[in-house]
Amino acid sequence: MDSITLKLARPLLGTVVQVTMDRPLGTLHPKHGFIYEENYGYIEGIVAPDGEALDAYFLGASEALQNARGMCVAIIHRLTDDDDKLVVVPEGTSISDEEIRTRTNFQEKWFDSEIIRI
Repeated sequence: MDSITLKLARPLLGTVVQVTMDRPLGTLHPKHGFIYEENYGYIEGIVAPDGEALDAYFLGASEALQNARGMCVAIIHRLTDDDDKLVVVPEGTSISDEEIRTRTNFQEKWFDSEIIRI
């Protein structure tokens, strides 16, 4: 059965989205103390079940960004937590599931998840 977040995220697969970074590359997580190894932010206007905007990783930039447009290529669907994450990359970029796992492991290692694509 799809989670509420997955139902919100699934229509965004294969579309271009704008990501606003609230935790740019290199910043420290405010509660858990780890460093963001990738740009991480949210999609304005889509509220997830936690009451905050839908989260997204922006993979493929080597510098900290404030915002970026890119293609939503996957969803990291957390199996034990209704807080799925979009995976967004610069348009024209391809990325494997293995690379998504490697690049998001700094945060996703604490969750059981599956990667969902179109």
